[in-house]
Amino acid sequence: MKKISVVIPAHNEEGNISLIYQRIKTVFSQLEDYYFEIIFVNDGSRDRTQLILEELATNHSEIKFIEFSRNFGHQPAVKAGMDFADGNAVISMDADLQHPPELIPEMIRKWEEGFDVVLTSRKYPKEISYFKKKTSEIFYRFLSRISDVDLKKGGGSDFRLMDASVVEVFKKFNEDDLFLRGLTSWMGFRQASVNFLAGERNAGESSYNIKKMMKFAFTGITAFSVKPLYLAAYLGFMFSVLSVVGYGIYVIESFVSGTEISGWASLIMTIVFFGGLQLIILGIFGIYLGKIFKQVKERPNYIIRSKNL
Repeated sequence: MKKISVVIPAHNEEGNISLIYQRIKTVFSQLEDYYFEIIFVNDGSRDRTQLILEELATNHSEIKFIEFSRNFGHQPAVKAGMDFADGNAVISMDADLQHPPELIPEMIRKWEEGFDVVLTSRKYPKEISYFKKKTSEIFYRFLSRISDVDLKKGGGSDFRLMDASVVEVFKKFNEDDLFLRGLTSWMGFRQASVNFLAGERNAGESSYNIKKMMKFAFTGITAFSVKPLYLAAYLGFMFSVLSVVGYGIYVIESFVSGTEISGWASLIMTIVFFGGLQLIILGIFGIYLGKIFKQVKERPNYIIRSKNL
């Protein structure tokens, strides 16, 4: 029999832990040639998540848990589960049941066909707002264009299966700002994709607010491309040329017509415009410099408080 490790990060998911375990257990009860373990990663939860995990682990040997010393974030939590997984294949999924466990058999079939990585392409139900659907589509399309990885439309999901050989490569990464969706595409290997309809969150509220989503977007863009740096250089060159040409024409026209070259309004507008442009360019450089600063300190992606592995 082959072992499947299921990695599930959990942050304040006390209402979902038991249910997702039961659904996964039901799925594997119908798979004769496979057995499973679930590695829950408690990412600094402030509710009863850890107590529930410890109780489940006491009664069910297939339940494993890793408890972080504080909240380190979703991506480090997935990485931690991968680091401790030893199955023939490893599946990562969220605890909120938006990733349906019933898709696991289809993912395993693709894996048995010879694919090293099985991605999932998320489709949104009609209840999801048009704004969320469109912004997600635009982001991944933009990221694919500006970076060196190709994230297909709808493929930006952390619901995936990896062969053990891929996981061994995955464990060697020690990047500070993790963007696992990009790393999965960047690694290559034989990849397939299956579609799924995203479900509704069963209990609790999502901790992914606009601020975290923006940070995640900047992490994805800067982790796989230096094109923003080239963009900053191009913008600087383009606006320098435009300013020289534009104001050169204005000066010549004023000299020929005999009008006085004066006016503090135009001067202030010019200073404000180019000052803002310089701040944007410095901000782009600052983001990359900050990533270097954090990486060279070589701090761990996470700190474990307790585990039963």
